[in-house]
Amino acid sequence: MEPYIKCAECGPPPFFLCLQCFTRGFEYKKHQSDHTYEIMTSDFPVLDPSWTAQEEMALLEAVMDCGFGNWQDVANQMCTKTKEECEKHYMKHFINNPLFASTLLNLKQAEEAKTADTAIPFHSADDPPRPTFDSLLSRDMAGYMPARADFIEEFDNYAEWDLRDIDFVEDDSDILHALKMAVVDIYHSRLKERQRRKKIIREHGLINLRKFQLMERRYPKEVQDLYETMRRFARIVGPVEHDKFIESHALEFELRREIKRLQEYRTAGITNFCSARTYDHLKKTREEERLKRTMLSEVLQYIQDSSACQQWLRRQADIDSGLSPSIPMTSNSGRRSAPPLNLTGLPGTEKLNEKEKELCQMVRLVPGAYLEYKSALLNECNKQGGLRLAQARALIKIDVNKTRKIYDFLIREGHITKA
Repeated sequence: MEPYIKCAECGPPPFFLCLQCFTRGFEYKKHQSDHTYEIMTSDFPVLDPSWTAQEEMALLEAVMDCGFGNWQDVANQMCTKTKEECEKHYMKHFINNPLFASTLLNLKQAEEAKTADTAIPFHSADDPPRPTFDSLLSRDMAGYMPARADFIEEFDNYAEWDLRDIDFVEDDSDILHALKMAVVDIYHSRLKERQRRKKIIREHGLINLRKFQLMERRYPKEVQDLYETMRRFARIVGPVEHDKFIESHALEFELRREIKRLQEYRTAGITNFCSARTYDHLKKTREEERLKRTMLSEVLQYIQDSSACQQWLRRQADIDSGLSPSIPMTSNSGRRSAPPLNLTGLPGTEKLNEKEKELCQMVRLVPGAYLEYKSALLNECNKQGGLRLAQARALIKIDVNKTRKIYDFLIREGHITKA
């Protein structure tokens, strides 16, 4: 029977592909190459004449269940092939085959990891920022006026000047009339370019620049650099396709990092995940011991000042107990901590409660920035089911001490939970 593929996301009517089109990633109308699919028959060879499609899928599932390299367990689970046959076939067609050398995706994890599109559309239902004229936020938003959905200064702002002296009258000659119509056509083309640029800004969520930057920071630095480089091509492919492209590179980065971790295990002689967990635990313990040994260098800075030394010891005790250090570090060097920030008249102050106002004053953080950081941490916590301090520091790129204070405050108030 000739094999064929049925798309599980298209229809009705159902969408079918032949095996050759499926292997080439054929896309047609609403069908995309990353849609889930169903093999309607599996008793046909795919990569090797002696292996059916059913056996190929059974081999991949056995490798995922038993782990790469445990060929005897893989053969026992398959029941139809020997240990040597499983190893030879997998190494030939899935490791050394150039068609599959780039990625070896876990199918179950890929299905669970599917998320909604990550473009940032600026819907009219959102409560847009309303900065004062000529403020820093207004300049960041390129003079955008949310109430009018328009800009203070348009692209090609003086395009209308070419029309101000044109007047169509009945006694115009044919040439003069044609010239005037040409000027109007040129003006229409300039208006189209202005609208095209506005559409790009709105579709890609570039109006609220700070919100866009916070979304970018969830990627590793290598992916952020790629995002910055490829930004100029976003206007060509559209927001959804551009974000899919970036997400695919983020996935590649994660896979490469996972491969590097597995190579580290192999170099250390580890062959199963139980030993890998023990190795990670011992490695973390050694790193903590190394950090504790370096604490001596900090003590030496305050050893001549008994008051500063006591403050340092109390600070370390707070850190060890999981609390935020409440005592500012002072010494005989004459430096003083900065005074609390005056929040009078700052935008967003009315949205804070008393505890949040006190936090913003002590860490010297303007209310608008605090609200953005809080929203980003809450969204990430809801998405992950918990949040670690390291994740918070990777999400908001400010002083690490300020990040820790914000993180500890949100934990105490019950807004987020530890992972």
